[in-house]
Amino acid sequence: MEPRSAAAAGRDFPYTAGTTCYIEVHEDGRVTHGDSKGAYERAVAGKSRLFAVWPGQWSSDLFVIDDLDEYAKAHGIKHDQDRTGLSEHVHDVEWIEQTAFNTNPRSPYISIRLTMRCGCEIRDLTAFAKQMCEQRGWDIATSVGWGSSSGPGGTSYSLRVRRKSLSA
Repeated sequence: MEPRSAAAAGRDFPYTAGTTCYIEVHEDGRVTHGDSKGAYERAVAGKSRLFAVWPGQWSSDLFVIDDLDEYAKAHGIKHDQDRTGLSEHVHDVEWIEQTAFNTNPRSPYISIRLTMRCGCEIRDLTAFAKQMCEQRGWDIATSVGWGSSSGPGGTSYSLRVRRKSLSA
């Protein structure tokens, strides 16, 4: 039986779901696991093939990763403006305020609210955190909750940022 096609599932394929397990079959027959940039590069070069196991409720399905471009965009190896909501430019960000949540001055992180004056929207926190680290040196927490709210003045985002990185 042949594995199913990840490309056939399109953008609905759970490339970044925590339950998706990646298998890499190297040209010499070795089998490894993981979803690294190196695995992507070897697959593009034809030195390996990537597969994914997507567990279901009653059984798991094996998929061949046959759209390496979509795989790279999902994993942030290639930028995808549609997926992230972010253009590749220096963002015009307005830091509105430090929120009342966790105002302990000894906490390494603070909660802030900001708006994107450049017209971008944050759909992928990890991509935004990477861009803001490169552009402003901000260390945005990606392992905790974040949110957005929209109103007459536009959309604002609530994020957690390492306190010391804001003063850099």
